Amino acid sequence: MNTTHPIRRRAAIALLAASAPTITGCSTGTSTNAVPESPPASLEHYELAGLDAPQIIDKLDTMPVVDRPEDLIASVQPTELVLTSGDGSSETIPVPEGEFYLSVAPYYTSTHPCLFHSLTTCLGEMANEQVHVTVTDTATGDTLIEEPRTTYDNGFLGLWPPRDISAILTINHEGRSATAPISTGEQDLTCLTTMQLA
Repeated sequence: MNTTHPIRRRAAIALLAASAPTITGCSTGTSTNAVPESPPASLEHYELAGLDAPQIIDKLDTMPVVDRPEDLIASVQPTELVLTSGDGSSETIPVPEGEFYLSVAPYYTSTHPCLFHSLTTCLGEMANEQVHVTVTDTATGDTLIEEPRTTYDNGFLGLWPPRDISAILTINHEGRSATAPISTGEQDLTCLTTMQLA
């Protein structure tokens, strides 16, 4: 369970975001500063042109790991998606008002620290595993999500809870479970890697 105090967590996130707007906690171990031989001129190079933030997020997060562009960093911030190509050019696309993307990597033995999800470099332990997900609004008691899901090839689950709520997230897998508080405000994390199944 994530026991980090929400105020301290938000203060740390705000400080890190101010100093490095595209910071992520995930890495493939390869250099993210490599310049491609032919720097892309636009998102067309990555077949992302014309897509909005949710469409790009869903496309990249569900893409098989071997197919992910190595010269693109796609960082999910609470209110925007920041895309940085290997030539250093970047583009910011707003996440629609009222929407929030939270990427979650449940695990048994291996995890990594992460604040803002990187769609092209974050890797979790449990790839392509079926789990059951429940999200309950703490203010109303309403169940917002309750369904079986399959983790993506990168070991993450992508959730779209409403913006500006606090909730309880529970993930079950083969008789084990993990529970954590989540929140979806402008200063909250988009990458949750602390849910150890027990």
